Amino acid sequence: MRIGLFTDTYPPYINGVANSTYILRNELCEMGHEVYVVTTYPGLGGHKWNEDHTVLMLAGPELKFLYGYVATSPIHLSAQEEVRKLNLDIIHAQTEFGVGIFARICAKVMKIPLVSTYHTTYEDYTHYINFINSKTVDNIAKMAVAKLSRLYGDSSMEVIAPSQKTKEMLLGYHVRREISVIPTGLKLDQFSPDHFNPDFRQELYDRYGITENEKLIIYVGRLAEEKALDLVIRGFARAIEMKIPVKLLIVGGGPDLEPLTKMTKQMGIDHSVFLAGPQPSGTIADYYRSADAFISASLSETQGMTFIEALASGLPLFARRDEVLQDLLIDQETGWYFTDEEDLCEKLAGFVQISPERMETMKERCLAIVKPYSSVTFGKRVEEVYLRTIEDYRHQYRIDSIRIKDTLVQLYLISNQDEEIRLYVSMDDFYEMGMQKDGTLTSRQIEELRVREEAALAYQKCIRRLAVKDRTCKEIYDFLTKETGCAINVINSIVDRLEEQGFLDDERLCIHQIEFMKKAGYGHDKIVRNLKKRGIPYEMIESSLSTRMDDERENAQKYARRIQQTHRHDSVRKTRDYIRSAMIRQGFSSDLASDVVEHMDFSENQLREDDNLRHCIQKATRRLAHQYSGKELKDRVFRSCVSQGFRYEDINAAMNETEWYDEENQRF
Repeated sequence: MRIGLFTDTYPPYINGVANSTYILRNELCEMGHEVYVVTTYPGLGGHKWNEDHTVLMLAGPELKFLYGYVATSPIHLSAQEEVRKLNLDIIHAQTEFGVGIFARICAKVMKIPLVSTYHTTYEDYTHYINFINSKTVDNIAKMAVAKLSRLYGDSSMEVIAPSQKTKEMLLGYHVRREISVIPTGLKLDQFSPDHFNPDFRQELYDRYGITENEKLIIYVGRLAEEKALDLVIRGFARAIEMKIPVKLLIVGGGPDLEPLTKMTKQMGIDHSVFLAGPQPSGTIADYYRSADAFISASLSETQGMTFIEALASGLPLFARRDEVLQDLLIDQETGWYFTDEEDLCEKLAGFVQISPERMETMKERCLAIVKPYSSVTFGKRVEEVYLRTIEDYRHQYRIDSIRIKDTLVQLYLISNQDEEIRLYVSMDDFYEMGMQKDGTLTSRQIEELRVREEAALAYQKCIRRLAVKDRTCKEIYDFLTKETGCAINVINSIVDRLEEQGFLDDERLCIHQIEFMKKAGYGHDKIVRNLKKRGIPYEMIESSLSTRMDDERENAQKYARRIQQTHRHDSVRKTRDYIRSAMIRQGFSSDLASDVVEHMDFSENQLREDDNLRHCIQKATRRLAHQYSGKELKDRVFRSCVSQGFRYEDINAAMNETEWYDEENQRF
């Protein structure tokens, strides 16, 4: 591949981005790729190449307060033509501003796939523009960082994050591209303790007056506010006051070099805390190997390359807790966490007491824990991203038009080969992936969306079904199982989503249905049976009912009175028995039904008892007279009245008043 690495900073400048880009470039070259670097140089004018025509440098002013950062313009028309001549297969932006924007312009104009790495936690650097130390200004700056980070991330086809911490931050910014976590690798052998240089160490000890009974703790990196070196220096001041035999060597330059130097002099500790300033990159490994431990209080690292360099040198770490260190600093095994200067002083006091045997064990543990961070692994994983991105770029689809249908979005897509396809996506995917007219989707993204399409359509069906009537989770689950081809895990996810969005709520439905059924006169048992059939858990039903038990008797009484009104022409006994059995069928308990009937007022029924009995006799006579006559008819009518619940004596009295036709004598 012909690869372009675009970065605002590159060796001889020393910082994490420059080192990472340099390491990546070397690994890609060793893998046989043709690699070009586009970077900056301080000065006026246009662009220039290095001697072997592999590094294209863009001019720009040097910002001293940002450690020599060169703020080049993103517009370089002549340099853009130079990039065009390289016929790059892929562009990899290592920064967001200046050269990073230039990279995005080149990628768009020349139709080259773009990958970007997010190296810097910019929200930790907003103090550089917050000159008045205003909280409002800082909040606005952080919001701007989030928006710019999302914009830059979404302009790439894929984003590389050096740590999981950085990935989580980008997801928090709502970056909608695929994010791969690839830690920057190191030439681990370069820092190996096997290359220890005793002469370098001795010269260093002599220069700063360090004795053999003192422990030397080293910091390597940029000197700036976000590195929190003032906390480290105060901790060492406390240790020096307590006569703990430790000394601190700070290697590096930056905007805080002079203020920190003044700080050590004012505190009277410049005999034990030394600021060496920036040093040649070729000597940094010897500085590590000459020390006993490494320290940093920074919480702004996206990966923490200096932590890895120190561990690769066999040095245990002193650091504040940070997500980026969770796989590197194992407390008491590869170093120690501290919270403030007092805690640091306490940890330093313990450190100087460690035996040589334990130090050797910790050294071996440090060397083992950084093995996955080799530059070879780094190069191979980035190469995989390049190959995947190039393949995706070749098979892109342009969004030709968009139609919104209820909770779905229908996309009309056209491929590079003029192939047309239609695709339904959910509103969530539509907004989450930042889709828009004339935007693009890769074939890989479309394959993933095809898998989700069936789920999206099934979800839409559920919404329509729920718009007509409330359903339980089980009812929707059964519907999806029978009416769609969705897999079980997809069905579960749809049901979960409907619950999260409030479209499904078994508890709410249970309460509403209980209220409805109670108004309809349903008793406890029937309510439970009906709700269980709909898939509502028994415990939920009982819990909802228990809070509404006070009206059970009242509902039973209302239902009983309603039944009583429909049996005005029946005997009191039959009415009582029918009411009781009807209540039980309606779901009221047997004891409650009996008790309610026992306390009902049947006085009106009793007043109509004689009329009802005569009506019963007449009705039975009309019904049986065509089959029976005389005494047999009378007996049949008697039995019929008994079955209707009337008393024997009342039936006899009423029948004695009735004229019965005697067939034998042909008279009544």
